[in-house]
Amino acid sequence: MIDIIARPLGMLLKFMYNLCVSIGLDFERLSAYSMAIILATIVFKLILLPLTIKQTKSMQGMQAIQPKMKELQKKYKNDPQKLNEETMKLYKDNKVSPFGGCLPLLVQFPILIGYFRVMQDPVKYVFESQAAFDAMGKGFLWIIDIAQKPTAIINGMPNDFQIAGVTIPIIAIISAITTYFYSKYSMQMQPTTDGASDQAQSTQKIMLYITPAMFLYFGYSYPVGFTIYWTVSNIFQIVQQLILNKTFKKVKGESN
Repeated sequence: MIDIIARPLGMLLKFMYNLCVSIGLDFERLSAYSMAIILATIVFKLILLPLTIKQTKSMQGMQAIQPKMKELQKKYKNDPQKLNEETMKLYKDNKVSPFGGCLPLLVQFPILIGYFRVMQDPVKYVFESQAAFDAMGKGFLWIIDIAQKPTAIINGMPNDFQIAGVTIPIIAIISAITTYFYSKYSMQMQPTTDGASDQAQSTQKIMLYITPAMFLYFGYSYPVGFTIYWTVSNIFQIVQQLILNKTFKKVKGESN
């Protein structure tokens, strides 16, 4: 099942790799392979842009109706059925959906798993030749080989920074930091209501720290190529969301 997603990702990655090689973008510390991962990530984010725009509009619409939501919660606090009916009517009248922000997340999850599989076995999904893959450069800035873990030792050299023989996975730390900031920014955009339980808010706060910790572990344990994908994805989404929010606020201000 994952192959259905991994195969197109591998084809895109191969196309980007060939493109980088053809234009001479293949250096010891900025390999065509690493640049192909970055470019493929950006392409997929652009493909998902219509869904992201829909998500942003939905979230801003939900935020706009929060005062009315609070009025309904206060008015029908003792009548849950009526509250639910009026809430659904409010959504319909304002053309918003509480689930409008979920679709991009559902789409991105299989892509994440697909990229993980591609990075685990790039010969199978991308290059189809072990000899060709072994011969190509895989450096990226301070990383010697992005097909290996940060903890790998390559020709006697650590793949990431080491202090007193202990690997400091800088690439994994950067991934965790960008995950934290994107998660925090996403939480700030979520509409809040007086009806939100303390438990739900507490769960959000816990996830704010668990998610970066999880990707810190992934970045430490799996090939660096996957971490590059996730880090670039986070940075792209943060910048994209800032631009979209600013654009929508400007359009809304001009229409008022």
